[in-house]
Amino acid sequence: MPIKTSNRSNKYSSLNVLIIAGVTPYQRKPNEEYMSYDQLLHFKRILETWKNQLKYNLEYSTLCVQNQESVNFPDPVDRATQEEEFNIKLRNRDRERRLIEKIEKTLKKIDTNEFGFCASCDVEIGIRRLEARPTADLCIDCKTLEEIKEKQMTG
Repeated sequence: MPIKTSNRSNKYSSLNVLIIAGVTPYQRKPNEEYMSYDQLLHFKRILETWKNQLKYNLEYSTLCVQNQESVNFPDPVDRATQEEEFNIKLRNRDRERRLIEKIEKTLKKIDTNEFGFCASCDVEIGIRRLEARPTADLCIDCKTLEEIKEKQMTG
């Protein structure tokens, strides 16, 4: 059963995802190969649970928006508040939709045994980093370099 969250705590941190999935942080076994079958199952469970929760939230917010569309406030301030709340909900729905697409892309990587390795330098991303951000496709070093480059380009 999906867990309802309030608007204020509607953040999808990895800890929330692990809790929702009923998963504890992965304990690597001695001499276990990186991205073993058990590890891939661990991350697949996390990603599928996260995706299902996001889909549930999307459906719920769609119903809420549909129910609120019929309300038309005569007061311009109330109407403006309603429109702003509607715009925020639309942005959140779009963000969740894009995240679902990214999760689906990551699930395909698991199926093709490409998951867990940096897209840039092909080194191991690491289990803890993947638990913190299951959709990560860059190792911490490559991600840091990418952020530095972005900062230089915009700053």
